[in-house]
Amino acid sequence: MTPSSPSPSSASSSSPSDPESPGTSGDDAHVVASAKEDSSARVAVTVFPLLVLGAAAFGFAVPGVASQMAPWVNVLLGIIMFGMGLTLTLPDFALVARRPLPVLIGVVAQYVIMPLVGLGISMALQLPPELAAGVILVGCAPGGTSSNVISYLARADTALSVTMTSISTLIAPLLTPALTLLLAGQYMPVDGGDMAMSIVKIVLLPVIAGLIVRLAFSRVIDRILPALPWISVLAISCVVAAVVGKSADKVMEAGLLVLLAVVLHNGLGYALGYGAARVLRQPVRAARTVSIEVGMQNSGLAAGLAAQYFSPAAALPAAVFSIWHNLSGALLASIYRRSDARRTASPQGADAA
Repeated sequence: MTPSSPSPSSASSSSPSDPESPGTSGDDAHVVASAKEDSSARVAVTVFPLLVLGAAAFGFAVPGVASQMAPWVNVLLGIIMFGMGLTLTLPDFALVARRPLPVLIGVVAQYVIMPLVGLGISMALQLPPELAAGVILVGCAPGGTSSNVISYLARADTALSVTMTSISTLIAPLLTPALTLLLAGQYMPVDGGDMAMSIVKIVLLPVIAGLIVRLAFSRVIDRILPALPWISVLAISCVVAAVVGKSADKVMEAGLLVLLAVVLHNGLGYALGYGAARVLRQPVRAARTVSIEVGMQNSGLAAGLAAQYFSPAAALPAAVFSIWHNLSGALLASIYRRSDARRTASPQGADAA
């Protein structure tokens, strides 16, 4: 869960389907709190991509300097995942027992749709082996934590988004290397076992450590939560700068092709995720959540793994994805919100939800 996103309890309390609270003072306080959360989330999805884009520009302009951060990529990713663990609580996992079907649909869609779409795009665009492996690896990564903020802005199910992200992240040591080996192995050699151990060290252990620290020192952690997104974006910016710096020559050669692959991958993830959830009779809010969760990937992790196990050029799709999926996510949230306004204005609005 991105630290700047609202908590599941606050998000669910703002749902239009909840009973209205009596008394105007409580309503006013809730409106003010909701407005602050909304503003914080909008800052996250507006400012963060600009910072990451600036880091990419820095890496391209001074590749020699930026590439010196490459040995620190795994450490930076560990910091990001520790920050994610700090934002998690046990109730985030309780949703698995209360609503197993939408969680299962989201996680299965995450690890089926995006890897296969990545393979399909690589074949359709006839990508070079390094770029193809990189695109597929992005698809095999778990959900991105920024999906929680986008889910909130889109008036989707934020609590469900947090749970999906958490579960897909915890099972990543098994599924990410296995799927990468299966689908990307035809393009470049993949050491699945070694990659699995790296994901355990970079992802699983820091997330668990963060969760334990949150449980032990919840009051202290609650005070520093607002600062965590800025630490995370600084870390991911350094990762992107290092990746671009190591592959600056490839940016000039294949930048537009990589951008096209990323836009298609991300967009098809949104569309197919939403479609899969609706076909399986999930309500609109859950379908929105699945669509966002499927389309937005942990591209920072994919960039680090690609640079470590493939090549700097193979990490380029993940670096571009880091920028693009936040911009497209904000746009998708705006579309979903406008859809809500139209449905509310329609006489059949209540039935459509």
